[in-house]
Amino acid sequence: MSVTACQGLGFVISLVGFAGLIAATCMDQWSTQDLYNNPVTAVFNYQGLWRSCVRESSGFTECRGYLTLLGLPGRLQAVRALMIVGIVLGAISILVSIFALKCIRIGGMDDSAKAKMTLTSGIMFIVSGVCAIIGVSVFANMLVTNFWMSTANMYGTMGGMVQTVQTRYTFGSALFVGWVAGGLTLVGGVLMCIACRGLVPEQTNYRAVSYHTSGHNVAYNPKGFKASTGFGSPTKTKKIYDGGAHTEDEGQSHPSKYDYV
Repeated sequence: MSVTACQGLGFVISLVGFAGLIAATCMDQWSTQDLYNNPVTAVFNYQGLWRSCVRESSGFTECRGYLTLLGLPGRLQAVRALMIVGIVLGAISILVSIFALKCIRIGGMDDSAKAKMTLTSGIMFIVSGVCAIIGVSVFANMLVTNFWMSTANMYGTMGGMVQTVQTRYTFGSALFVGWVAGGLTLVGGVLMCIACRGLVPEQTNYRAVSYHTSGHNVAYNPKGFKASTGFGSPTKTKKIYDGGAHTEDEGQSHPSKYDYV
């Protein structure tokens, strides 16, 4: 998969997951009334993060918001905070990832800057998805605990007969929407992080070496001027050392400190 396709796919999946987070947070069906062994079927109750609703058999629905903040359970407030944090992080990630898309050129932005922005948006998408999954899971655990506590209070010890009628709540559709949305946001963030590696420009470890050629070699010494070209005698070729210039006839001699190249 190419870098552009991986980045675009991650962006689209994260965008769908972000829309699901908003939908799940605004839905009222986080918990719905359990109708098992419930003799009262004319009224159906369901609750969300922000209000509780009652739907009658005639089709009339009445909702009432939670008018208190301190009176709400602590776990419900934690779920609210987690969902809001997930939405805020998702919104910022979308804005950053739009400018980081490789198919969009803005000014003189190079690939290294786009790679950093892609990695940042991917990490923020992952954190947003994790916040949503944790928030939905905490609410689901709260429902399970309250459900079994209500069940224990409903049934007595005399033959398992129902003594009291209590309203029990089970999983609502918003929980499944939140789980799926959080998973999509998480997967999209991972794809964005993978695409970041392909946007980073490759760096080589080889160093550039420059070579300089000269038409002829010139050696200077106190005794006179010596020069050799490519058209010289084949029997005497010049060799250049660090300390001076010598011919093959002088190969056994060592360069003098008075010789200069």
